[in-house]
Amino acid sequence: MSMTPQWQPVKQLPLIAYHLDEMVDDAREQYQNLQSARARPYILDDYTVGRVIKVFSSQQNDLWLFEEQLRRWGVEPVSPVVRQEIERLKAQLVRLGGLLKDILALAEELKAGTIEKMLAKSEVELGLETLMGKWPGPDTDAMGENKPPKTKPKPRL
Repeated sequence: MSMTPQWQPVKQLPLIAYHLDEMVDDAREQYQNLQSARARPYILDDYTVGRVIKVFSSQQNDLWLFEEQLRRWGVEPVSPVVRQEIERLKAQLVRLGGLLKDILALAEELKAGTIEKMLAKSEVELGLETLMGKWPGPDTDAMGENKPPKTKPKPRL
């Protein structure tokens, strides 16, 4: 079932602006979260990575709606302030498109190292990968962070 878009009058510009700005902020935050998982993808599960791919693919597929809405407003006679806001939002759409592309590429990369993928491997495979530096070794905690060196307590005098 194909739905026909409901194009909005230019008086809805503030609502669309708010929505686009929030999408850019959320995408930026999600990208940073995924970047922090890059060194230790096993902290993610298949469901989470799959959900990221589904949500951000959907957003990417809907970008044309925003582009068309802004194009329609751009051909209307509007004030210079409104025209400036339309141009700002066009730039936001470009940013959002880039972020979505980056998020989806990173999620695809992380998909190969989720906890389910790690648990499906044999001990030999995990051992070899650890020796090759793919997984954290004994000097790292469960989050892949370096543990402080073990020191013997100094004797009390």
